Amino acid sequence: MRIVEPWIKVEKIDGKKIMKRIERACRTCYRSEGNVTEDSYKNLLKNCITRGHESILEHEKVTVRVYCDIGSYKDLTRHRFASFSVESTRYCSYNKDKYGNEITFINPVYIENKETYDIWKETMSCIEKAYVAMRESGATVDMSREILPHSTAAEYTMTANIREWKHILSLRTTKHVHPSIRQVMIPLLKYFKEEMPEIFDDIEYDEEFNCKYYAKILIEDEI
Repeated sequence: MRIVEPWIKVEKIDGKKIMKRIERACRTCYRSEGNVTEDSYKNLLKNCITRGHESILEHEKVTVRVYCDIGSYKDLTRHRFASFSVESTRYCSYNKDKYGNEITFINPVYIENKETYDIWKETMSCIEKAYVAMRESGATVDMSREILPHSTAAEYTMTANIREWKHILSLRTTKHVHPSIRQVMIPLLKYFKEEMPEIFDDIEYDEEFNCKYYAKILIEDEI
């Protein structure tokens, strides 16, 4: 059994270039392409967002790879206007060499009570033993996955346009959201705020959520 921390890999983006491309698309509506300057996108985007004219944000997209518990991605895949490719528990047989002959679980660091955490850890160990026993008894991967808990680690690729990211992050970073989702979505929101402040700065998030729980953000040249 392995217990690991979640992470999120984000494709390397140039937020300014993304916003300037959105600006050019938007100016088609007014045929005001001649008004483009180095910083003209700032006021244009802010004004459009203030007026609710957010369809222009759909012209650009961002892809991320997330490694978290399967309980989290079950919630995130409810967002209809995003695309997902998810590690399948139907085809991933965790008792094989490819997976280290063990199940990997995401560490629920927000469970701070030691007694409670120890109960969780012992439960995960029992589940792993049962999973291996089922596979050795002849159970298929389809059968064995029935006992996998929400804490099981899995990787998925997620792509959404900028408008949908704005919608997702406004919903999935509040204190009403499960901690394991805030773990990955808050640092992603903060990254977007740095890269595209004119678009994402107005999104409020749970600032009381302890930053030591944040999933690590990894920037990749290509995903």
